[in-house]
Amino acid sequence: MSATLSASTLLAVPLAPLVGAALAGVFGTKFGGNHIGRKVTHSLTILGVLVAFIISAMTLKSVVVDGARFNATLYEWMIVGGLKMEVGFLVDGLTAMMMCVVTFVSLMVHIYTIGYMEEDDGYNRFFSYISLFTFSMLMLVMSNNMLQLFFGWEAVGLVSYLLIGFWFNKPTAIFANMKAFLVNRVGDFGFILGIGLIAAYAGTLNYGEAFAKANTLAGITFPGTEWMLITVICICLFIGAMGKSAQFPLHVWLPDSMEGPTPISALIHAATMVTAGIFMVARMSPLFELSDTALSFILVIGAITALFMGFLGIIQNDIKRVVAYSTLSQLGYMTVALGASAYSVAVFHLMTHAFFKALLFLGAGSVIIGMHHNQDIRWMGGVRKYMPITWITSLIGSLALIGTPLFSGFYSKDSIIEAVHESHLWGANFAYYAVLIGVFVTAFYSFRMYFLVFHGKERYDQNPDAHHDDHAHDTHGHDAHKPHESPWVVWLPLVLLAIPSALIGFYTIDPMLFGEFFKGAIFVDGTKHHAMKELEEAFHGPVAMAIHGLQTAPFWLALAGVVTSYLMYMQFPAVPAAIKRACSPIYNLLENKYYLDWINENILARGARLLGTGLWKGGDQALIDGAMVNGSWKVIGRISSVVRWVQSGYIYHYAFAMLLGIFILMTYFVWFKR
Repeated sequence: MSATLSASTLLAVPLAPLVGAALAGVFGTKFGGNHIGRKVTHSLTILGVLVAFIISAMTLKSVVVDGARFNATLYEWMIVGGLKMEVGFLVDGLTAMMMCVVTFVSLMVHIYTIGYMEEDDGYNRFFSYISLFTFSMLMLVMSNNMLQLFFGWEAVGLVSYLLIGFWFNKPTAIFANMKAFLVNRVGDFGFILGIGLIAAYAGTLNYGEAFAKANTLAGITFPGTEWMLITVICICLFIGAMGKSAQFPLHVWLPDSMEGPTPISALIHAATMVTAGIFMVARMSPLFELSDTALSFILVIGAITALFMGFLGIIQNDIKRVVAYSTLSQLGYMTVALGASAYSVAVFHLMTHAFFKALLFLGAGSVIIGMHHNQDIRWMGGVRKYMPITWITSLIGSLALIGTPLFSGFYSKDSIIEAVHESHLWGANFAYYAVLIGVFVTAFYSFRMYFLVFHGKERYDQNPDAHHDDHAHDTHGHDAHKPHESPWVVWLPLVLLAIPSALIGFYTIDPMLFGEFFKGAIFVDGTKHHAMKELEEAFHGPVAMAIHGLQTAPFWLALAGVVTSYLMYMQFPAVPAAIKRACSPIYNLLENKYYLDWINENILARGARLLGTGLWKGGDQALIDGAMVNGSWKVIGRISSVVRWVQSGYIYHYAFAMLLGIFILMTYFVWFKR
């Protein structure tokens, strides 16, 4: 591949999954007559994503080794005034990395789905959806303008709605997908306002042209206020990221979205959709660097999410929900890094997190298969000896998540903590202690799940919801009472994801954080925000960083979290129950998720319904229909009835009216005009 990159080759990256999705969705479902079977369907969609991954890997090599770049318009849709609406690609280090992450994780999910969804009637439809999602995410990360960015942004939201509600006969799934759709609309409203302000004041939707006018935008005051326009733009854009990347208080949709099949949890909630907001803020770094107010806002929101969503993970018993709250917390870490102007660190954690969180989600799905669709970790235990591959890969994912030295999560998470420590923005102290406490919390709930699932006494035969049959076997001939290892199409993606979860941080921290990997893609004003400069001065290689990490507070906090969870759930299982009884108000607060769902449903939603009813009854029915529409014809009708009485048809009535009129006019002029 040449140093200039080929437009047609790049175009094949998003189009290959789109073609696979179209073929599977049309010819593999009732819509197109079910002309192709399951094997052809998954082969076509996997081939499409495989092609996209191979080209993405080649593109990454050209970008890193040859310094290749691409920024051009592929199709001009329309010109409105001076505003161009176009489709184009921008490929640099940030884009190439995202392309590889999206396509690799998507490829693993596609392979995994063959085993996980084999008994589902919507098999072909599911493959169509996940390939369509991959196309949407690629269009988002490859865009060179805000129109295409918004298209990809909304497309991933739409497909996630279809995927979360994939089991559309399940009421909880219907509620969850509608909740996700509506909450994201709140964030997207702010996002489109930010894009609209850029279009209005910069006169362009193209990234490069808008960034070139950033200093001009920074000197403008928002009309009618004393606020700086750039601050308003950045906060509006970040509100969009709050919805898509599930930041407090717009995080409420993500835990409920676990109602969708497990492969979707890995694809949407680990590697792609929820990280779109992080990617967007990093891409818009030339704008965010001009507003310390917006950065402080981002810092505080991320810190709240990182800490308080982690607390919720402690009390979860559904294996997927534990991992879901872990995702919320880690997204908070990424957001904190953005607020500290450590954009490259945020994106670095995005990459490492994508691998180990996809691994944990798929590992949870493998456990669910092996446990015959039981998801409650209280009724597991001792699974390690039955599912050795799932056990070791899940352990690798957990070690990476808690930031164990030499594992990928260590390099990115420790870099975030150090970057926040070096920040001097308002809210940085709170954010630092929040992410530091979050290390203990993450280790505690992660290994609580790990120990309850893989170690200790076997409790699967005590599940009160299980249906016992002494002679029961599943479709693979396994004893339906005992766990069993998943088929190879399920455990192979776990092994392939475990490799980068363990190693990729070690090999990429230097070029991604302190090299020129993101040169030209991410901008940091080193004179005002010097966190990255401080990190670079303290960095002496990945080995030295790991050795030093053994002496720092995050390592000992993580170790304390692991030891505490082991003692409480393996050695002294009566302690958690005693703590629950002693701290019941706090437990109830966590159990009700800080009552945010209650507030949304009973105050905001009910208030919106009352307002809607008032506008309907008072505005539509009373004012518009009653007063304006019906009232106008009633007034005209009454006037007409009076006029009809005057228009009698008799000449002497008209003559009398004329004489009366003349008399009135003469009286007026004689008495009032003299």
